[in-house]
Amino acid sequence: MKRRILLVDDEVAVLLTLKAVLEISGFDVDTAASAREGKLKLRKAEYAMVITDMRMESEAAGVEVIKAARAAAYRPAVALLTAFPINDEGWQYTGADKMLVKPMQTRVLLQQIEKLLVSHEAKKAKETAPSAPIQPAPKKAASKTISKAVTKAASKARKTAAKKLAAKER
Repeated sequence: MKRRILLVDDEVAVLLTLKAVLEISGFDVDTAASAREGKLKLRKAEYAMVITDMRMESEAAGVEVIKAARAAAYRPAVALLTAFPINDEGWQYTGADKMLVKPMQTRVLLQQIEKLLVSHEAKKAKETAPSAPIQPAPKKAASKTISKAVTKAASKARKTAAKKLAAKER
């Protein structure tokens, strides 16, 4: 089954180039040329990942797409694509999992996308995995029995060790 990605960018050349690169690499790709169109597609289909440009019809258009992706019940991985990189910590306030800086070498882009998808799926699996059932504390009677057994085994081990030591001394 192909993994589905939504690309959101107002630059048609970037949109078509990335779409071609990702499709050749085995992804199923939908595109949107605006934040408004991207948010609409997020409500109509499910995606493994959303890659959005930061600045489109407004300075904060990319953040709107990220918020819509974060609100989706299926929780896709989210990457922020920008030609104007924000400082190392600054981009994280957007809610994106990763910042991709354009232009980027195709091989590097694909490696980063693959790495993000794998880590995001692992994180989702960990969050949804049932936790280990909580075991009730042993009752006092059971603890006494266990305690007696441990004491008896320790005593036997000490006696055996003493016998071996005595045999060596002879």
